Amino acid sequence: MKISRKADYALRAVLHIARQPNEKRNSINVIAETESIPRDFLAKILKELTRAQILKSYQGVHGGYQLAKTPTQVSVLDVIEAMDGPLGLNLCVRGDRGCDCDKADHCSMYPFWSKLQVQFRSQLKGETLAKLKGGAKKK
Repeated sequence: MKISRKADYALRAVLHIARQPNEKRNSINVIAETESIPRDFLAKILKELTRAQILKSYQGVHGGYQLAKTPTQVSVLDVIEAMDGPLGLNLCVRGDRGCDCDKADHCSMYPFWSKLQVQFRSQLKGETLAKLKGGAKKK
């Protein structure tokens, strides 16, 4: 399992927005430059985050992006899954499907992966933008 570059950029972008005053509309150009994210790629990411109702988008001269929810309501897991879909440590425990391989009924590893999956998702769900936004920013 690997977090995609897209999800990494999305996390950096929403964290940038979360660190700004609530009423500020954040321009794509400023986010791209500040976070060193290619602008065209960021445009696609911000559109997906808006579709996932993590961000609000405003058009026009005074347009830009704001969080659609409070920083306490947006988790790292929310952002990653908005970009990459259901997150799973392996195919057996990805999403809500469960394992569909031919060894599912007697797999000795499934209980291990299942328990670890629950812990992993819980950890990412517990890390919110509110917790992260106070952390030191790399210069």
